[in-house]
Amino acid sequence: MNRTAAVVERIEALRNEINYHSRQYYVFDEPVIPDTEYDRLFRELQNLEAEFPQFIIADSPTQRVGDTPLAGFNEVTHSLPMLSLDNAFEEDEMGEFERRIRDRLKLDGGEKISYLAEPKLDGLAVSLRYEQGRLVLGATRGDGSRGEDVTSNVRTINAVPLKLQGNDWPPVLEVRGEVFMPREGFEALNKHARELGEKSFVNPRNAAAGSLRQLDPRLTAKRPLSFYTYGFGEVAPAPIASTQSESIYRLRHWGLPISPLQEVVTGIQECINYYLQIVQQRDTLPYDIDGVVFKVDDLNRQQQLGFISRAPRWAIAYKFPAQEEMTQVESIEFQVGRTGAITPVARLNPVFVGGVTVSNATLHNMDEVMRKDVRPGETGGGCGSYPVN
Repeated sequence: MNRTAAVVERIEALRNEINYHSRQYYVFDEPVIPDTEYDRLFRELQNLEAEFPQFIIADSPTQRVGDTPLAGFNEVTHSLPMLSLDNAFEEDEMGEFERRIRDRLKLDGGEKISYLAEPKLDGLAVSLRYEQGRLVLGATRGDGSRGEDVTSNVRTINAVPLKLQGNDWPPVLEVRGEVFMPREGFEALNKHARELGEKSFVNPRNAAAGSLRQLDPRLTAKRPLSFYTYGFGEVAPAPIASTQSESIYRLRHWGLPISPLQEVVTGIQECINYYLQIVQQRDTLPYDIDGVVFKVDDLNRQQQLGFISRAPRWAIAYKFPAQEEMTQVESIEFQVGRTGAITPVARLNPVFVGGVTVSNATLHNMDEVMRKDVRPGETGGGCGSYPVN
């Protein structure tokens, strides 16, 4: 074997090995080699590609570093709309959700409905399109019909495969998921920003959104972003399975990461139990979530249920209650709006709650203000410290 053929063979072996270890780390959360060994393999591939640039391909692991800066993002029309979800905030709203499903499917009281349940990530929704197993497009949700082409930036996220594993994937596979920033990466990013005297991010969601929408993909490549898949856009031929859960697990087989907390539950009481279980785990998870999503698992039933104008009838987001913190009223000012309406505004001792710093609160419910006797500077008798949502 001549040297060129040997180099080609080694490059291909390195790419396969690196992709395997990336999949073990990001998809299965089961790394089999230490980071130092992974770095050694990566550097060897970089050196060989630098010496033989004619063998570089677009989906090589080394090509995640980011391309040249963009002048702006091109608009993308989604092949299938990226819809929102209806929300529930109470148990009885979940019961009403199932009642509507039963009525529409004409189910009797004895027949159970299975749902795929998973935490609702607090990040940025994106659509990834694979053709012949290769990533060809990454787009933001935008208005649901049109988004921004962020392919160059998505390619820098290690958790996003540039090439699907295996060979049994459909020729066209469009998946929807969430780009997010793990808490540990968020803290490290902000610490680095403070050391440089730069502005830090308020919360991981803003950090993820700002990172993905950088016009310079090289900056995105430096941000600790991750990704989980949770649904589908265009798939041809379709379907790839008979249930939502089986379809999602097939994505995992092809190298796309999914939430490790996904679970199939049956009946509304199991949905409530799953929700309460996730509430207990919320603060221990390595990423931010703001609720739980439930989807009717049977795809035939999904098709029968269909959609309303902005959301599927077969899915719902059971949101967490608003977080509360105590703070103090420092002063009350009155603002005059464009219509001449006067609105009292409380200036608060700043408090961090729900991922943002709150320093002002509109006192729009005057009956409640009078009942609580809200006054500036008070600290006793339940009058000076108030919960902020």
